[in-house]
Amino acid sequence: MTTPKLGRAARSALMTGMLVYAAGSQPALAGDASAGADVFKQECSECHTTREGHNKKGPSLFGIVGRHAGSLAGYKYTDALKNADWVWTEDKLHWYLSQSARKANPGTRMKYPGLDDPRQLDDLIAYLQSNH
Repeated sequence: MTTPKLGRAARSALMTGMLVYAAGSQPALAGDASAGADVFKQECSECHTTREGHNKKGPSLFGIVGRHAGSLAGYKYTDALKNADWVWTEDKLHWYLSQSARKANPGTRMKYPGLDDPRQLDDLIAYLQSNH
């Protein structure tokens, strides 16, 4: 019995699959957390920090990924965010930050207009994911 030879595309797909499996099946982040730190400084740091236990006008975003919306102890959220029934995942952050906060969560105090640059958005989310 002869083993069929794989073409270049098939070998590449096989190697990619093996690498993903070896990495624990976790997809690589699309963004650059280092670049996201700069985006955070430009877009978010006036109202937020990523320091654990420190709030500004807005709550600390330390450990935001995986946290239930409106649940950080020690911060007074609006009813709009306290009653939001979601967890901050990469997808939810992408959805929320790509539009006006008041459109995403009517009744919020947050005045953020949204980030329309997809690369900066991916970088920012990668940075937020790295803070835990």
